[in-house]
Amino acid sequence: GQKLESGEVRLPARRFVARFRPELVLDLDRVRAVLEDGSTQVVDVRSPGRFRGAEPEPRAGLRSGHMPGAVNLPYGELIDTDGRLLPNDRLQMALEGAGIDLRLPVAASCGSGVSAAVLALAAYQLGKEDLAVYDGSWTEWGGRKDTPIVTE
Repeated sequence: GQKLESGEVRLPARRFVARFRPELVLDLDRVRAVLEDGSTQVVDVRSPGRFRGAEPEPRAGLRSGHMPGAVNLPYGELIDTDGRLLPNDRLQMALEGAGIDLRLPVAASCGSGVSAAVLALAAYQLGKEDLAVYDGSWTEWGGRKDTPIVTE
């Protein structure tokens, strides 16, 4: 449904250099610590049903629910029907509606650590360059017996 053009393609002259920032990849111990001390807003981007524990997890053996203190903002609320990131004003409204303050530390979690990157991208688009992702996400947390879970 978009307009088409023909002719030579000119790409912008820019160079991307990836750098690993270990402080932006959280492991289980770090997530436990930030949940305990309340220093970081933990945002779970899974569906509301999975977050509440009302829907089963797609992976066998995982408990249902969410981490104590986590808030829910489904990643689908950050993208439009074409799969594009929402405009900044709508991203800001979605984050504020979920009670997320980007001036404070934020960590994203999901089912496996992939969808959490949508929240990281949205936050980056809004100027936050230090949103961390819990790489193990619910696959790790919900798959263990020694991690606390909340259901609603």
